[in-house]
Amino acid sequence: MTLLTAVLHALLDRVASLDRERGDVPGWVLVTVMTAGLVTALWLVADGQLKAIFSAALNGVTGP
Repeated sequence: MTLLTAVLHALLDRVASLDRERGDVPGWVLVTVMTAGLVTALWLVADGQLKAIFSAALNGVTGP
């Protein structure tokens, strides 16, 4: 019976420690959403310029 009690206490300690190690999930979500928003905003504003730069780069490598 003592072994079972020790195992149960070890499992409870492990589960309790998992809660403290979760990290800042909402912070990472906010960073991801803000990054996606910035990329989208830049894409909307500079779509034509990005296409021109990409085409010029490809033409510079492969020729006209």
